[in-house]
Parts: sequence; structure tokens; C-alpha cells
Amino acid sequence: MNRIQVILTIDTENLPANFQEILKHEQEVVAQWKAEGILEHLFLRQSKNGALLIFKNVDELKVKQLMETLPLYPLKKSVEYFNLIKQF
Repeated sequence: MNRIQVILTIDTENLPANFQEILKHEQEVVAQWKAEGILEHLFLRQSKNGALLIFKNVDELKVKQLMETLPLYPLKKSVEYFNLIKQF
């Protein structure tokens, strides 16, 4: 079972006025991914400037497509993708 870790950093210096609304929609999208079983973990960064997501059973191309649908994606400062191998 493959895993892909994504580190999303947002530009907190240029947040739009409707940031709270965007954040609410973001939570709905993430909840849907969890319900579908493709998002294993979501960790918010303590600095509040992004998150770490771990996807499972999807390839990197699909993960990139999914990430581009996130409401916070347009506010990104950077996005990093790491293919992981789970050790048993």
C-alpha cells in the first residue's frame, strides 16, 4: 500500500478577507477524502502556515490533481510531494 506525503505551506501574509469561509470549505473537502479512504492523516502545522497530508492507495499524479482542488491551494506558498514506503 503506497503512501504519499504532501507538505502544503500557505502564504499567511496575503490571506483574503473570506479566509474563514475558505477554511470551512477546505475542512469539508478533507472530510470527504477521509470518508473515501484516500486521506490517511492530516496534521496542521503548529506555525499555522500549512499542513501535512498523507494519502494512501493513490498515485502521485492523482494526489497532485486532488491537491489542486483544495480551496486553500490558490493561497499556497509551496507544495512538496514525497512518495513513502511503509515498513512493516
